[in-house]
Amino acid sequence: MKQEELSTPYCDKCAIERGSIFKYLSAEEINMLNFEKEFRQFKRGEILYHERSRISGFYCIHSGIIKVFKTGLDGKEQIIRFARPGDIIAYRSILSNEPACTSAKVIEDCRVCFIPSEILINLVKSNSNFAFELLKLACRELGEANSYITDIAQKTVRERLAEILLLLINDFGLDFQNYLQISLTREELSNIVGTATESVIRLLSEFKADNLLELNGRKIKILDKKGLEKISKVFG
Repeated sequence: MKQEELSTPYCDKCAIERGSIFKYLSAEEINMLNFEKEFRQFKRGEILYHERSRISGFYCIHSGIIKVFKTGLDGKEQIIRFARPGDIIAYRSILSNEPACTSAKVIEDCRVCFIPSEILINLVKSNSNFAFELLKLACRELGEANSYITDIAQKTVRERLAEILLLLINDFGLDFQNYLQISLTREELSNIVGTATESVIRLLSEFKADNLLELNGRKIKILDKKGLEKISKVFG
């Protein structure tokens, strides 16, 4: 790995390039953040933190992808969301002073900055703009969770899978060959949709037969986005 890839990223540069919430900090606060944070690297499959554990800080994602999930009584994961560059995770447990309500696992090698809890608390107390943006972020995530609960109750598994594929397109985009720029196992897809892995495998085969997509291992090529929209009833 090249030396520049190992160097700790500067928060002011990341805030601008990735649009992170830290763009609302002053130059003095950014300098403090650069001094206090700890730079960490994780490989696919590694866990950043477990639910019900006490965490001493939160994470800002510099590169890679992390899945945030809860574990059911049967041990099955329910993926809540994916954290991408510029996102922060584990901050709500700090604000509420409660154990972590989710777990976080790397699905694409990542580089993150770990920021101590007291830094977040102090920033919320001293910077009203930052506090307001953090509140909006928490409300947005709550709104997404509410939408997901509604979908689980009112949509079929087929409709939910189509909607999840559209959300992945929106969040991660397609490459020049129209492949999703995120690679997920069938189990991970089922853990987002909220169904059995066998159901996702069967539905993907149906989508393939209907010329909506192509499958190449874990890679998914989108052939008919409008067809997925029609199935998902996103706009209807």
